Amino acid sequence: MKDVAARAGVGLKTVSRVVNGEPGVTPDTERRVQEAIDALGFRRNDSARVLRKGRTASIGLVLEDLADPFYGPLSRAVEEVARAHGALLINGSSAEDPDREQELVLALCARRVDGLVVIPAGDDHRYLEPEIKAGVATVFVDRPAGRIDADVVLSDSFGGARAGVAHLIAHGHRRIGFIGDQPRIHTAAERLRGYRAAMADAGLPVHDSWVSLGSTAPERVRAAADAILSGPEPVTAIFAGNNRVTVTVVRVLAGLDRSVALVGFDDIELADLLRPGVTVIAQDAAQLGRTAAERLFHRLDGAPGTPERIELGTRLITRGSGELPPAD
Repeated sequence: MKDVAARAGVGLKTVSRVVNGEPGVTPDTERRVQEAIDALGFRRNDSARVLRKGRTASIGLVLEDLADPFYGPLSRAVEEVARAHGALLINGSSAEDPDREQELVLALCARRVDGLVVIPAGDDHRYLEPEIKAGVATVFVDRPAGRIDADVVLSDSFGGARAGVAHLIAHGHRRIGFIGDQPRIHTAAERLRGYRAAMADAGLPVHDSWVSLGSTAPERVRAAADAILSGPEPVTAIFAGNNRVTVTVVRVLAGLDRSVALVGFDDIELADLLRPGVTVIAQDAAQLGRTAAERLFHRLDGAPGTPERIELGTRLITRGSGELPPAD
């Protein structure tokens, strides 16, 4: 800073004001200081700034899987909000492993991030209590925290699934299968509950053989689809519990010699270009991320109050696959 001040012909305090965006500096002086900074390659020492202000201007984002298309717009939205607040985003994937989630979260806390946005893999987040008490603001997104009270931003998984299955019923289907993610995952359980509610609303039975929850690995989903599509009374429609399940089911249905209706939860890329197009229950991943990040910075700015649960709506997008009539 002394070198910058000498080159620009100003005092140290003026350099400090320019670097920290403080008022009280004329445009011409600010230009001279900035030119000196650029010429000398000056970089602010953020470690010293942290010691002085107690904030790192960084937040952490823990996702399930960075490779999942659903999390791309969510992560981007969180990053945009962080940038608007002058903060850096650091993210990582838990791979749906509770131990890895805890390891990532505590590693981010050890690096003194100001706050966390977490898509939880586990169902017990008491390990975060000391960090939250120490001032690390935390917002959960897509799924609620387990065994602690914390802000959470969710999509209406129950209502969306209920609407999707009701749509299939309205088009004449009575034997409807459900293929979802692992039952311990909040969104999978809520979508199964929505499926059962829609069937009950219509007075329709749900046979155990029509429901399959588990890994979203293609081989598991393919086996589940083959099972519910075979036998003396195969299902005439499938409700797919998330985007990865939907993609595999589309591939299975492409190999059949009969039409089977399909509604998927989450939109998928190129869904409108398939024949028929894939009818989906769409959630706004970007809005989830934006709302969670805004809530986080609201807390970082000192907003008081008890933790809140914010639930965003979903919408049905009809493209053809969900409107197919029963084949028999």
